[in-house]
This record gives sequence, structure tokens and C-alpha cells, in this order.
Amino acid sequence: MIIAVGSTNEVKLKAVERCFRKFFGEVVVEGISVKVPPQPIGFRETLRGALLRAKEALGGGDYGVGIEAGLIKMPHSISGYVDQHICAIADRGGQVTLGFSMAFEFPIRVVKRILGGEAEEAEEVMEEISGVERIGDRYGAIGYLTRRLVDRVNLCEQAVVSALIPRINPSLYQARWPRLDEVLREL
Repeated sequence: MIIAVGSTNEVKLKAVERCFRKFFGEVVVEGISVKVPPQPIGFRETLRGALLRAKEALGGGDYGVGIEAGLIKMPHSISGYVDQHICAIADRGGQVTLGFSMAFEFPIRVVKRILGGEAEEAEEVMEEISGVERIGDRYGAIGYLTRRLVDRVNLCEQAVVSALIPRINPSLYQARWPRLDEVLREL
């Protein structure tokens, strides 16, 4: 089974490989460079990014996987936003399943700089705060903020596993599954 991931980020590739191996045994995971807009703001943009990544990757495998992290508006939070990873898994039949990671708050400075247009990606500001170059390709902001209790691979794994749930339990999900192109048209 070939799993094509709409990213060349080693963190995302490692998470996808671990999760698919757990449920399907031997798999080949390939990263595919895709063009998506920077740092999505809002649930719809984040979901759209994950879906576009999955769609672009699908041509290279049995499954196309897209993982996107974005700032999602959250009432009653300190900054007004949380960061969450969304995973979209598309198959050759055009069906898509979705999964989500836990959500967490970035420091207020990160959110303000992104929303103010002073930074394109949260990673830029988190590198300044942490002093860690390419933090998003390593343990991520979550690793720094949790003192490495949780890292970015964990967040990606949470999203991938939750997107795999209907695929590993198809008899429990016999309703019509969402179609990738239909969902993208609605966004």
C-alpha cells in the first residue's frame, strides 16, 4: 500500500507512517511537495488546506493524506484562537475521512503577529520565542510549550488516527461518506 502525503515535512511523514503501519502493516509513505497558502486562519481555511494537500497527494498513492495546522477562532480562550491539526485522508474512490488533534493556545504574541500580518507562519514567531530553528520540522511549538511532554508528531498522529477510525471500522460507518471534490466545492 502506498500512502502519499501532501507534505515533505518529516514530522508529518513519520506520523502518517506510524499510524498506517499500526493498522495496515507494511506501507510505503511518500512525501509530495504541494503548494498551499501559508498559515490558515479559521476552521474552513484549515480544513481546506488539509483537503487540498490530500487531493494533490492522491495521484501518487492508494491514499492521499493532508495534514494542516491552523488558527481556529475559539470563544472564551485567552487569545481568541487555538491551534489544531486537521487530517484529511482521501482514497482513489474519492471518499474522504477527517480527523483532528487536540487544540492548544499559542502565546498571545504569536496570534497577534499572524493576525496583524507581521508573520506568515506561527513557526516564525515561535522560533524567536524558543530560539529553536525550524521548530515546526522538529518537535513543534507544542513541544516547546509542553516542555516536550507532547510534540508535533503526537498532534499529527492524533489527527491521522481519528481520520482512520471509519476506515478501520467500515461496518460501523455504512452511511454515504463525504466525497473529496464535493467538500472542496462547498468550502
